[in-house]
Formats: sequence, C-alpha cells, structure tokens
Amino acid sequence: MPETYVAVASVAEIQPGKTRRIVLDGHPVLIANVDGSFYAVDDMCTHEDSSLSLGCLKGELVSCTLHGSRFSVVTGRPAEEPATGPLKTWPVHLRDGQIMLGIATA
Repeated sequence: MPETYVAVASVAEIQPGKTRRIVLDGHPVLIANVDGSFYAVDDMCTHEDSSLSLGCLKGELVSCTLHGSRFSVVTGRPAEEPATGPLKTWPVHLRDGQIMLGIATA
C-alpha cells in the first residue's frame, strides 16, 4: 500500500533517550529517539491499553507503567511479559529537520 509522509515533530524536540506521544487522525503514536535514530510505534500497551508515553525509554525498550511490560521501539516486539502481542510500527523518515511519519494512503 502506498505511503504518504507527514511531519509530526522537529528533530530538536525529542532528545536522545526521550519519547513523545502524538495523535495522528485520532490514533496515539509514540515517537522515540534512540541515540539519534527515530522510531514510531503505537502508543498503547497491547496487554492493558495503557499509554507507553508514561513509561521510560532505556536503549530501544520502552516500559509500560501499568504492569511492567517492555517493548522494542525498533521492532514493536514485546521484550517482557505480561504483554505478548507486538506493537504496530510506523515508517519514519527525517526531512529538513522534521520527523516524518508514514501513513497508508488508498
């Protein structure tokens, strides 16, 4: 499916080791800066629908504050139970100092 990229934040707004929650067309997405590389995943834990933006990012793993699950922001895969389902990942590109998120188009 073709993708269109939309600007969601500036690179300077999200420092290494930090995250930011954005809402795109009503869908919460977590943008993470892992040592200068940017990744995007769904913001809700697959175990109990808790916002991952409330947790902390250590390396490429973001933690859920509700029950302690951790997810890779690179792959979306859970690294620690109780979550077993992966997060959706979103394509990310950088352009002119902006973080661009890929969204599907019909």
